[in-house]
Amino acid sequence: MDLIRFPIISILENMLEVPEDHNNEESHNNPSRTYVRDAKAMAATPVDVIEHPNAYTFVVDMPGIKGDEIKVQVENENVLVVSGERQREKSKENEGVKYVRMERRMGKFMRKFQLPENANLDKISAACHDGVLKVTVQKLPPPEPKKPKTIQVQVS
Repeated sequence: MDLIRFPIISILENMLEVPEDHNNEESHNNPSRTYVRDAKAMAATPVDVIEHPNAYTFVVDMPGIKGDEIKVQVENENVLVVSGERQREKSKENEGVKYVRMERRMGKFMRKFQLPENANLDKISAACHDGVLKVTVQKLPPPEPKKPKTIQVQVS
């Protein structure tokens, strides 16, 4: 008799990175490990989005991450992506050291934001100071209101 695999069990197996070939059943409706990892990374990166009269500012807390470990990109013409990876310090001083408690999140992080139509993709800047990343996206100037065209009437 085959055992029925419940979706929650499959999700937990994926989160725990149990090898997919531990049994020969195929899993069609479960999220992939990559999806679960990316979802965790996105949920664990808090962001404030602020609209100013002439710009949008994205403020991201990134304590302990160096600016060169952060990547800011624009995908698909209008999606702002902030990503990177926080790694454990590896040094000879840490050999033989055992963690008693590990609460700081390590690993990849990522956030994606759909930019509004009035975002100027040519004027985006990013700066990281004291563990806070600020990405500023300037707004395009509002379109000029169309003036009515006056047509001169010829008299015959």
